[in-house]
Amino acid sequence: MLSAFSSLKEFAKTQFYEGPLGQALPTSFRETAFLRAIGLFKIPLIFYVSPTVLELSEEKCVIRIPLGWRTKNHLGAMYFGSLCVGADMAGGVIAARMIHSMGADVSLVFKDFQAEFLKRAEGDVHFTCTQGQEIRALVVQALESAERVSQKFQVTATVPSKLGNEPVAQFFLTLSLKRKK
Repeated sequence: MLSAFSSLKEFAKTQFYEGPLGQALPTSFRETAFLRAIGLFKIPLIFYVSPTVLELSEEKCVIRIPLGWRTKNHLGAMYFGSLCVGADMAGGVIAARMIHSMGADVSLVFKDFQAEFLKRAEGDVHFTCTQGQEIRALVVQALESAERVSQKFQVTATVPSKLGNEPVAQFFLTLSLKRKK
């Protein structure tokens, strides 16, 4: 089915957003399917950790990664690599969605990554980025400039089933955008 389309981007656009399938699916299911398709075809590690998009809006993105045999460390908590993948997605999905909604051709990379691990994540982890408006402003800035633009954003990891809203980790990622020529 994918071979009939020139790219994953075109496939996702026609099937998950503009086609009849996209209109019938709930937003969180559609965004999860899109994220896992990117994982399957472009970044296998994303597919491997089985992320779920719980919420995606102009201002906020919440991604859940389940604690399981794929994501656990030897202590029964979430492996720090899995935590980093979740932080990457929470910050990156909101930016990618904005770039897509604007019809822009912008390259997106993370230039810097810092993490503070506060507690052991002994359950499904929710990664939350609430800086959607700042990300939108950065996308607009990238579209108006021929130069690469960057800004640091925060992602908070929580384990609601065990600790409520108490953070288990804080991540600081520098998002770097540049308009493609």
